[in-house]
Amino acid sequence: MPTKAIRGIAASPGIAIGPILRYEAAKLVANQHYTSDIPHELLHLEEALTQARQEIHGFYEQAKQTIGTQEGAIFEAHEAFLNDPALLEQVHTAIQQQSSSAAFAWQEGIERYANQLRLLHDEYLAARATDLEDVGQRVLRILQGGQEQALRLTEPTIIVATDLTPSETVRFDTQMVCAFCTATGTPTSHAAILAKALGIPAITGLGSDLAQLADGLQVIVDGNTGEILLAPDAETLERYRLHAQIQTQKQRIALEASHQPAFTLDGKHVEIVANINSPDQVAEALTYGAEGVGLLRTEFLFLERATAPTEEEQFGIYRAILTGMHQQPVVVRTFDIGGDKPAPYMPVAEEMNPFLGVRGIRLALTQKELLQTQLRALLRAGVGQQLRIMFPMVSSSEEIDVLREHLMEARKTLEERQIAAAANVQIGIMIEVPAAALMADVLAEQVDFFSIGTNDLTQYTLAADRTNEAIAPFADALHPAVLRLIDSVCKAAHARQRWVGLCGELGGDPLALPVLLGLGLDELSMAPKAIPLCKQQVRLYSQEQAHEIAQQALKKRNAAEVRAYLKACSHTIGDH
Repeated sequence: MPTKAIRGIAASPGIAIGPILRYEAAKLVANQHYTSDIPHELLHLEEALTQARQEIHGFYEQAKQTIGTQEGAIFEAHEAFLNDPALLEQVHTAIQQQSSSAAFAWQEGIERYANQLRLLHDEYLAARATDLEDVGQRVLRILQGGQEQALRLTEPTIIVATDLTPSETVRFDTQMVCAFCTATGTPTSHAAILAKALGIPAITGLGSDLAQLADGLQVIVDGNTGEILLAPDAETLERYRLHAQIQTQKQRIALEASHQPAFTLDGKHVEIVANINSPDQVAEALTYGAEGVGLLRTEFLFLERATAPTEEEQFGIYRAILTGMHQQPVVVRTFDIGGDKPAPYMPVAEEMNPFLGVRGIRLALTQKELLQTQLRALLRAGVGQQLRIMFPMVSSSEEIDVLREHLMEARKTLEERQIAAAANVQIGIMIEVPAAALMADVLAEQVDFFSIGTNDLTQYTLAADRTNEAIAPFADALHPAVLRLIDSVCKAAHARQRWVGLCGELGGDPLALPVLLGLGLDELSMAPKAIPLCKQQVRLYSQEQAHEIAQQALKKRNAAEVRAYLKACSHTIGDH
């Protein structure tokens, strides 16, 4: 009898085998309680906030040491919640004007704030709402005099929960946790990001299937595919154990060769570069063998602050990143902000569907001075470096014309100030709107390169919101419709001697590698830790082999058929 399997959303790669432990943290609740000693309640609240700051700072330091500054910054954001003036004013008002206890006023404030964030229905703010509730429970526990409970694991275990907060994720003994599986959440939730950084397989979005995962049940968790095999037989267990061993060995070999360039068997060089979010990730990118930066997301400079970053602030950070990459190319994406990633100093009208609204370059073109400031900072930072500027969410040739005018204006302003500006800067656009993919032959005449953002291109092509847990499985970047768009973009660009990169999550998926090679991608950009294995994968194929695999994949009827075909191909090549 075949082993029964359930499927969620792959959130962190790897294979784990072990028994299930169901984990459900008790949610603390504060009952309504009125006080006559308002000064005491205000002091009680301030003491609890101080203790919570100390605890969260401890998580931040721990995360910095074990998984890096970038992931540790999640807890810096938690600390920021405790200093949020709007939240604190609301809680203070409830205590002072309604005579509420500190615990009840805090609980009400957190719930109201989190609900407001969730009503906006976007990925970024949904993650913030979960983080806010995590912080809220911490302060409430302190106010109620409780102690933080540490779950002691006595054997390697697969943790199964409805959801996990960031602080719960890092509190587990990572030597004893084989995998995380949750009913809710997405691959971009902070708990999933931490699991990936810790190297622990994770699956999210299991929904009601979570009920099938009983305490003690032996399972196999495949974080590469999002599949969980229930009570596997001895033969299946042995097969997956062998597979896990091979994967570990491959990763070791790949890491040893990570600083060598990636050439196909017949000599084509494919640039393997890094997606990074901050200066702290430059060292990590170089450690794992990045040949440059294929996507520097600049939103970290613009979000989570009350005022826009200055030209000098941006210049300093961009310059540090560019020089830190030692003359290797750096593709910098201009700020990609909008209804789904709002900035408080940049008011955007509430939108029914922010992913189809004023975001990316659409917003930037309404914020001339903000865009000019960023372009000036980039041109200054790029002097003597391989700077490439990329614009997000472009959908028309008219937008490119206007953007080029903006770039000329920024350059002219620097000349008038007698400040040096980078020459020979490559200009590119992200291909993430289907219209841009379909018009690639026209747009290629106006730019130096394309970079395909498969995350957005997939959800727009398949009309499947990747942040919606109910339909996230439909948003599969290996769907033939998406692959056909990538194919047409590569052909259009190469016909005009333009290079094409890919910076979506698909770029770091080993299963997708032969298809991407066969479609003609010149550059693949991914999370730094994915680089060694991707380079090793490139070395397994010739261009002819990869081209044939890609042509067959384009003929499949759906993503499931493509995945099954690619899995069979990888067996043939000897990847498994």
